[in-house]
Amino acid sequence: KRNEFEDPSMLNTTVPDYFFQYWNEVATARENYREEVRLGFSGKTATLTPEDLQWILKSWLLEIEKGKARAMAMGSLGDDDDGTSGIIPTYFSYNVKRWKETGNHNEDGRPLVVPLEMEVERFPLFLEGPVRMMKAVDREEAMTIYRKVRNSPLRDEKLNMYTISASLKGQNMDMGRMMAFPSGWLENQSVWLHMSYKFYLEMLRKEMFVEFFHEMQSGGILPFMNPDSYGRSLMECSSFIASSAFEDPARQGRGFLGRLSGSTAEFLSIWILMFIGPDVFYINEPTGELRMQLLPALPLWLFESDQGGDDNGQPLTISFKLFGMITVTYYNVVREDLYRVPPSRYVVGLRDGSTTDIYGPSIPQWLADKVRRVVFTDYISVYFE
Repeated sequence: KRNEFEDPSMLNTTVPDYFFQYWNEVATARENYREEVRLGFSGKTATLTPEDLQWILKSWLLEIEKGKARAMAMGSLGDDDDGTSGIIPTYFSYNVKRWKETGNHNEDGRPLVVPLEMEVERFPLFLEGPVRMMKAVDREEAMTIYRKVRNSPLRDEKLNMYTISASLKGQNMDMGRMMAFPSGWLENQSVWLHMSYKFYLEMLRKEMFVEFFHEMQSGGILPFMNPDSYGRSLMECSSFIASSAFEDPARQGRGFLGRLSGSTAEFLSIWILMFIGPDVFYINEPTGELRMQLLPALPLWLFESDQGGDDNGQPLTISFKLFGMITVTYYNVVREDLYRVPPSRYVVGLRDGSTTDIYGPSIPQWLADKVRRVVFTDYISVYFE
């Protein structure tokens, strides 16, 4: 019956009986399980066949797909959002419309009830929904999500950044503490670096290189933000940035609560994907041996010449430290964007003074093992010719 929930014209705010009954059974099973294991596990084991697991997993996936279809059909709703953005919503709330009393009371003497019918309430857009959706789709669909987000109220056009939420104007205070803040501040429509960096990271994981580096150069990622507006070192992440929705223009674009926030972890993941690649060590399937390959994602404009402005045709280079100890230098002889382009050759220098030339896109096991152990390797020169 999945298709009956994919047509928005057939939807209303009342949770369909099928979904309500499913929620009720699953919630009851979960509550019973938690009560049974509250003081510990029995130690009994059960054996499940692959066929059993396949049936269970397929059932779960079917319910997830039904939920996604209904969520997309329901859409979001806010001050600047009519629900037609095509972006996956992040949150819903549910209000009980009908119930029956159980005859029991809580410690305050209020009657306990069992819900019989619920109504769904829509919220404005939040960035977390599309970010998590991008994790589970292919590159083409991720690109579609990115373009929709870029054209949505989540985009701060003045700052060229993305806010944690769209406008929360008119929302009920039951929404939580975010409603205690003015627009553009903290959880209320500010640029939450941890979440916006997750968005950029997913772009890089889906190999949306042109779009990613455009966002970077446009000022969405440190250190390319406007230093006068940011108000602190461009080497330091902030917890949040006051967006252009904030009422004080002098604070718009300024970073607050500088610290090792989640954005720092996301930036390290971005750095690894830019300079090293997704899988620096891998197993060669035909031979079963360990191999090493550096697959950077670096635009041409990040490279520089050792000769300054007049490079006399010398290769453009960029260097970094691998594992904090090994100097890696990329030689961009072809003078092109290196977006997952395999190297032509490597020169590996060991700490005993010896060097080895490797022709081809990867380093064989005996040498990859020395690089992996770090202490044996001094430098790696990587050529793209």
